[in-house]
Amino acid sequence: QVQLVESGGGLVRTGGSLKLSCAVSGTRFISFAMGWFRQAPGKQREFVAAISWSGADTDYIESVKGRFTCSRDNGKNTVTLQMNSLKPEDTAIYYCAAALGSWYRTWDEYDYWGQGTQVTVSS
Repeated sequence: QVQLVESGGGLVRTGGSLKLSCAVSGTRFISFAMGWFRQAPGKQREFVAAISWSGADTDYIESVKGRFTCSRDNGKNTVTLQMNSLKPEDTAIYYCAAALGSWYRTWDEYDYWGQGTQVTVSS
């Protein structure tokens, strides 16, 4: 059974940092590209970042470029999202997702999802 478990969310002030982690089990981790999405209340799920199976390639939504960094450790089956210079508009539930092969910016291309972790940025 494939499981994705996020951790690291919380409450932080504007300008602060958080590091989200996603632990993957039950599958061959290196077969999957990994993505991060977020969903704020009343809004659609939004692509945030993605990383290729090797970690050599990353992709970010424009609004987080230069502030967020996505990385992975294939030896530990984990993917992380380091979030710096956080803004109130980053407030959302953050989800990690796994896509067999390549990554995508559309949520429905992903095969497995975590349960989400809340990130709240106060002004």
